[in-house]
Amino acid sequence: MPIIELKTDIVAPIDVCFDLARSIDFHQLSTGNTRERAVAGITTGLIGLGETVTWEATHFGIRQRLTSVITAYERPYHFCDEMVKGAFSYIRHDHFFEEINGAAVMIDRFDFGSPLGILGRLTNRLVLTGYLRKFISQRNALIKQYAESDKWKEVLSALP
Repeated sequence: MPIIELKTDIVAPIDVCFDLARSIDFHQLSTGNTRERAVAGITTGLIGLGETVTWEATHFGIRQRLTSVITAYERPYHFCDEMVKGAFSYIRHDHFFEEINGAAVMIDRFDFGSPLGILGRLTNRLVLTGYLRKFISQRNALIKQYAESDKWKEVLSALP
């Protein structure tokens, strides 16, 4: 059971960082390489407790779908999304936010497992952990870029 933990320091208000991280629109914007798009459940705006989203994306040349539900939510400090349907055995992604001296610290804890026993564990070690770490790091870099400028308003100010 691989666990990826990433910490991102962002010089921006905690609530802006929190909302960018749970924005369906920002997620689609930040995952251009895999062409992720929300196709069911909450497909635009901000996702909240108990709500689901189904993502369609292309990873490793294979188009797939993954459905997640928000299982924990405490704005602006934490939310958790967990896979309820998809190619993995399980995914649990905790998003933690802390405010220190007016800036935000964003911590991702991404826990996942693959099917297929020893073959899945080998794939996790050799391929998926690095791939997913890079995927989350790139997304976090874009959250940081948007939150530290006025670009976040392009995504969040359009919300009701």
